[in-house]
Amino acid sequence: MNTRSKKTKNIPSFLQTCHELFGSYNLYDVLGVTKEATPQEVKKGYHKTSLNVHPDRVKDEEKEIATQKFQTLGKVYSILSDKERRALYDETGDVGDESVIDEERDWCQYWRLLFPKITVQDIQEFESEYRGSPEEIEDLKTAYLNAEGDMDKIMASMLCSTFEDEPRFTQILKELIQKDSLPDFTAFSKESQKKKKARQKKASKEALEAEQEAKRLKLDSSDSLTALIKKRNESRIEQAESFLDSLEAKYVKQKASRSKTSKKK
Repeated sequence: MNTRSKKTKNIPSFLQTCHELFGSYNLYDVLGVTKEATPQEVKKGYHKTSLNVHPDRVKDEEKEIATQKFQTLGKVYSILSDKERRALYDETGDVGDESVIDEERDWCQYWRLLFPKITVQDIQEFESEYRGSPEEIEDLKTAYLNAEGDMDKIMASMLCSTFEDEPRFTQILKELIQKDSLPDFTAFSKESQKKKKARQKKASKEALEAEQEAKRLKLDSSDSLTALIKKRNESRIEQAESFLDSLEAKYVKQKASRSKTSKKK
């Protein structure tokens, strides 16, 4: 039986803090991952969980508890992202030297180093590479099958899509159906003009709202970009988060590499 399953008095104070704030003595549970999680999955778990309690993203009355949770999450990740400390924890349930864990550290700066801000250019580059790519076509095929041909659902689930992409998607799907690569769902091939016009009207309204939101936010931070994407895709908030996650994963190494190079000069 390891330390985590012993009586509370034998549990390191840091694990007690985890239990008080997140309801678990298990560091993996705190990040929402399993013990078998890869380093990248651990990092993603940390990012996803910390977004909910980031001090800059909560109401003023929630900042104190959010800050405590945010700092604790940073410490949890610092343990599980360290190969030796993770191995020690996995083997014994020990979190190591708590004086090291609790040293003064700017956890917001630590978080930002791991997840650099996404710029408008980053999103534009991602969209440029994604549109027309094999990855987009595979996503379109999956969306078509999951929605059983319902274009409302297909358009709501496709990344980086606007109403201007619908004719292109329709043509791609028709060609795939002709090649017997996809089944011919009635919802797709027999869709009424009334339904199509209603979707176009809704899309035009959303595009106008997104444009107004962009002007209001001025797109001067990653938080503003998040808000804009969510405004443009209110029915696909989780997808918007995944979109930003994928961008961060893609650009974090590039930005970190550039930062190291500049420091050497």
